[in-house]
Amino acid sequence: MKTRTVDFVLKRVARVRVASIVRIGPWFEENLRAEFRELVRWAAEQKVRRGRWIFFHHGGHRWEACLEYFGPAKADGRVQLKTLPAGRVASVTFDPDAVSSRVVYHGLSDWTRARRRDGQIRSVGGSRELYAGDPWSDRAAWKRCEVQFLVRP
Repeated sequence: MKTRTVDFVLKRVARVRVASIVRIGPWFEENLRAEFRELVRWAAEQKVRRGRWIFFHHGGHRWEACLEYFGPAKADGRVQLKTLPAGRVASVTFDPDAVSSRVVYHGLSDWTRARRRDGQIRSVGGSRELYAGDPWSDRAAWKRCEVQFLVRP
């Protein structure tokens, strides 16, 4: 049996401009896919270059689909624009086909708890998943899922 490993790291991330749609309610994958399709349509209409796909779970029943964009743009309807601030994150990149997302989230949670105990970080905030493209149609994007927990040093 082949052993699968993932590496957890603390790192700084740059600020990112995103178009965003927030959803309050239970999580359903089809809702998330529809929101990302809406963001892709918005980017085409705005004639902006797209970047990473970012999925936030803010806790409870608050979810957010974000699409990184480059160039001038305007909010439209449900699509809001914002800048995710630069900061520190606990991060792991993995292939969800090789390692269960549930195991990775649990492992990152335990790892950040240990960093809190030893004083490297003070608190842990929400979580987000980042993909280089559409994880439903781009196998390379799916296989390089990055999970980040927002942390305070």
